[in-house]
Amino acid sequence: MQVIFSEEQIGKRVREMASQISSDYGSDEVHAIGILDDSFMFLADLVRGMTCPVVCHFIKMEKQDTVVGAQPVCNIVYGPVADIAGKNVLLVDAVVDSGITLDHLVQQLLLKNAKSVRTAALVDREERRRLPFRVDYAGFTWQGSYLVGYGLDDERGLYRNFPYVAAISASENAASTEAAKGGTVTQ
Repeated sequence: MQVIFSEEQIGKRVREMASQISSDYGSDEVHAIGILDDSFMFLADLVRGMTCPVVCHFIKMEKQDTVVGAQPVCNIVYGPVADIAGKNVLLVDAVVDSGITLDHLVQQLLLKNAKSVRTAALVDREERRRLPFRVDYAGFTWQGSYLVGYGLDDERGLYRNFPYVAAISASENAASTEAAKGGTVTQ
């Protein structure tokens, strides 16, 4: 495990993002929607640094893979969203990879007549995009391996409590998963 973004780096960058977001919204109210589970730490620190009026919400999004006929289909499901018609919405996620789920949610919120929808992510993995999607406020970019810490977990749900973000290799993540299943891992 290797620390990629230290607690100090994260704190400094989140404060900068909060300042920029506050400047952009001015005195307008913002409805910050944290995408669970990964964004809870980032959202908490981000909104504490914002000076504009903020209302916090959370949403749980999941991808469900199914097969229709012989065709694989990926469905994106999420819990109910508060009434956001005419309101400024800031979607907050910890990591954006393909952009598919976040783009889907942005489109759904626009259909619910949000005044504006912007996005914030602690880590932007733009090279992994599967569609053209731009994060409005990105903390860091990362092109390496799997990340844990500061709300991000491994396959077993561990490491969210770290105050920093660290990279673990695919073999470390697989070993963690195998250990959780009670299997043995040789390295």
